[in-house]
Amino acid sequence: MTCNYPKMRLDRFIQLHTPHSKQTCKAILAGQRVQVNGKLCTEARLAVSEFCDIRVDGQILQSRQAVYIMLHKPAGVVSSTVHHQHPTVLDCLPESMAENLHLAGRLDLKTTGLVLLTNDGQWSRRVTQPNKKVAKLYRVSTREPIAAQAQAVFAAGVYFANEDVTTLPAELQIIDRHNAWLTLYEGRHHQVKRMFATIGNEVLSLHRERVGSLSLGDLAPGAFRELSREQAMALIGDLKF
Repeated sequence: MTCNYPKMRLDRFIQLHTPHSKQTCKAILAGQRVQVNGKLCTEARLAVSEFCDIRVDGQILQSRQAVYIMLHKPAGVVSSTVHHQHPTVLDCLPESMAENLHLAGRLDLKTTGLVLLTNDGQWSRRVTQPNKKVAKLYRVSTREPIAAQAQAVFAAGVYFANEDVTTLPAELQIIDRHNAWLTLYEGRHHQVKRMFATIGNEVLSLHRERVGSLSLGDLAPGAFRELSREQAMALIGDLKF
């Protein structure tokens, strides 16, 4: 039995959240008086996190659930939790659900599509870390016809002089003259627009359809869906729960 993202030994947690001494905490555990996530636990060294349900003699010491949400962001909605000029992604959620949520990755004001919200900071960091290389699929519409060589250029990586970096290899699948699917494995500022600008083209519209194993499917603009813990962990390739 484990909890998501271990942080602290169970005996230490009980000691910090009760008046009991370290020795008494061990005795409480040995006496089968502790439940973690609904199961009796006697293991003092069990690593627990902020999202473990922990009870001693039936008394709740901690009961906080991790929340994972996928949202279809409409155009004109800001990828932020607070904004004075535009509605935010939190405005798409019931007020009772929005508390303590933050974004795991952002989209520009005019860009539509899949965004993720959570109260689990470690999970969101793992989703957005470049070394995790979580695939993100975008539908791109451009002003000029998409040059055939764009596939090779993007696959080789595009150099951004202002940052002195080269993008990770990206996969471009041309749909027709002005539309394509683009898969990225990172999330630099205005990356898609800047990549197309290097080949002399302008992005007119941008939509994110998928992040890793999560796809919008039939989710309507402005609508959201809660993810199961299994779906959230699968996104970061961590099924050890």
